[in-house]
Amino acid sequence: MMARDKRAQTPVHQLLVYPVVDNDMNTPSYRRNANAKPHNTPMMDWFFKYYGADAASPYALPLKNGKLAGLPPATVIAAEIDPLASEGKAYADKLKQAGVAVDYKQYNGVTHEFFGMGAVVPEAKDAEQYAADALKKAFARK
Repeated sequence: MMARDKRAQTPVHQLLVYPVVDNDMNTPSYRRNANAKPHNTPMMDWFFKYYGADAASPYALPLKNGKLAGLPPATVIAAEIDPLASEGKAYADKLKQAGVAVDYKQYNGVTHEFFGMGAVVPEAKDAEQYAADALKKAFARK
């Protein structure tokens, strides 16, 4: 967003794996996964407390404050058992509403941090390939 706003070179693609794009801790996934492991609501509360970013900044919380038109295409990956699941879906939807091309996929039955476990978690291996395919496609267009 900042690159777009400053008219600098923008990334060719956004690869967002369980993105933190809002500070609303009352979403369905926050309530459903309040005590999930390894990532839960008290952990997010701690992160927001010490993050130090201005909550009114569109760059800190783009779902809440951001103007999303003109951003590069995005791939959004979410985990079902994750407080961040609802905001990832909401962000993907808001990007689409702003005219940004978006591919969204939620992996069911997995927790936050699953993405790097492709050697042992089949959903992670699929998610890693999904991400790699998205990036290959984006860089091929460039």
